[in-house]
Amino acid sequence: MAEKYRHLYVVIEHENGELIPVSLEMIGEARRLIDDFNSKHSSKEKVVAVLLGENIKDVSKKLIEHGADSVIYADSPELKEVRNTIYTKVISQIAQDTKTLEEIEPEYANEIKRPRYMFFAADSIGRHLSSTVLADLESGLASDINKLVIEDIEMSHQQKTAGKKETYAKTLEMYRPDFSGFLWTTILCLDNRNPAFQRDYHPQSCSIIPGVFEQLKPDSSRAGKIIEFVPSIDQEDLKIKILSRKSIESQVDFETPRTIVSFGRGIKEDPEQNIKLVEQLSKELNAEIGVTLPISKKPYPVSSALDSKYMIPDRVIGTSGHKTSAMLYIAAGVSGAMQHVWGMKDSGFVVAINPDEDAPIKDECDIFIKGRMEDVIPLLIEEIKKQIQIVEVQ
Repeated sequence: MAEKYRHLYVVIEHENGELIPVSLEMIGEARRLIDDFNSKHSSKEKVVAVLLGENIKDVSKKLIEHGADSVIYADSPELKEVRNTIYTKVISQIAQDTKTLEEIEPEYANEIKRPRYMFFAADSIGRHLSSTVLADLESGLASDINKLVIEDIEMSHQQKTAGKKETYAKTLEMYRPDFSGFLWTTILCLDNRNPAFQRDYHPQSCSIIPGVFEQLKPDSSRAGKIIEFVPSIDQEDLKIKILSRKSIESQVDFETPRTIVSFGRGIKEDPEQNIKLVEQLSKELNAEIGVTLPISKKPYPVSSALDSKYMIPDRVIGTSGHKTSAMLYIAAGVSGAMQHVWGMKDSGFVVAINPDEDAPIKDECDIFIKGRMEDVIPLLIEEIKKQIQIVEVQ
């Protein structure tokens, strides 16, 4: 039986035709979800990549090789650079275009109204774009997601169901860690079944954190449909022009360093001095400095020099930041929230410093040093200096 909503649309990002990794990661996760969905429901729903830009048709083949069933591309000089107003309008047009839906799945063309699900990247472009597109489509959005499940949900809700128990079939469960990093928050986008204000909310949509999901290995034998969409762009849309563009790279390099020293809320007893201790330890080890997500929210007052250098999002290790495979990873005053552990679990050797021997980080490290960081780090620095002197003498 046909339904009003079908398929999973993935909004693709690229740099001059070069796909950024998160786009292929989203395609890979979409492929896994839809394969399971089709098997479970005896369906034939599709993974549909949405691609905007100039001279980008050739990119479509790569998206199919990585798991897309269809690619809808809009090719125009006005789409060469990302302008949120124009991109929002074009993506919204694609999401509601019956002609492309007919090409994707001809047998259900008269019934389908919109995509069932929609993915965006949780980066500087995707976070903004996802919010404006879903506002335009008048549906819901979950941001910064790192786990996805499609299930049937039975529930009652005073507003959504007027207190009656209802089954919401094929619901996208969107998970993200809460601020503490220890609990999962599940976000749902559900239709109003309450007769008093009944309405649908589709597509169910989210932005996905880069680096969370794995890309699929490309398969050049995969076949798929490549569909051109001609957008409607008027002069009102072109008021904003991009005169120049410069890419700003992260000021922190977590790829090159063999050693990373990270700190968390364990600095709280003396934030200023404890950050300076971490800074000194990192210098002795020629290491880069990372932080947990709560530290990037600036929970403690420190000097502006330390604040602007270390308590910043660019230094976050975890699902909301970077993933590292450093040879040596030292976690000082880090409790071990799951969102942080995800970012450092591929490190070769992990040392944790924490006064609480029941802290979750104990289960994630090779060596656990029970103690306050302000007591332990000076001893480590002293011992490192001694070892350096011995090596130099030899």
